[in-house]
Amino acid sequence: MAREKQVEVAAEAEGTPERSYREQLDFLNPIAQPLASRKLTRKLYKCIRKAAKHKQIRRGVKEVQKFINKGEKGITVLAGDTLPIDVYCHIPIMCEDRSLPYAYVPSKSKGDTGQAGAKRPTCVIMIKPHEEYQETYDECWEEVEALPLPL
Repeated sequence: MAREKQVEVAAEAEGTPERSYREQLDFLNPIAQPLASRKLTRKLYKCIRKAAKHKQIRRGVKEVQKFINKGEKGITVLAGDTLPIDVYCHIPIMCEDRSLPYAYVPSKSKGDTGQAGAKRPTCVIMIKPHEEYQETYDECWEEVEALPLPL
């Protein structure tokens, strides 16, 4: 039932403006904790756009998982509306094991995590540090690290 509702809303959204932060919260999956606030979500999207310009992001579950295993540092951003959750439920555990900050954002739509240089939505993105946007990156790192981890 929830899946049908999500498909209907997605179909309607193609012809209408993007959903607000509050509307996106209706489609979160049960494991989307810690969830970034509206303000932090905007900062993360801004950092993703800057990182994409400098090719300093890792996109997708396979790629992010590979580079976490290799020991690469960065902020991991996960889309909270990804179904089925089995696709990426192991990523937060990997991040916790390696002391990497991670946060969920409400949506993976093209205007959100999908703005990372591709036409398709992406459920996991790792933002790598770079001197061109270091200040924004550091702000995001601190705020994401301050989020309470789920039990």
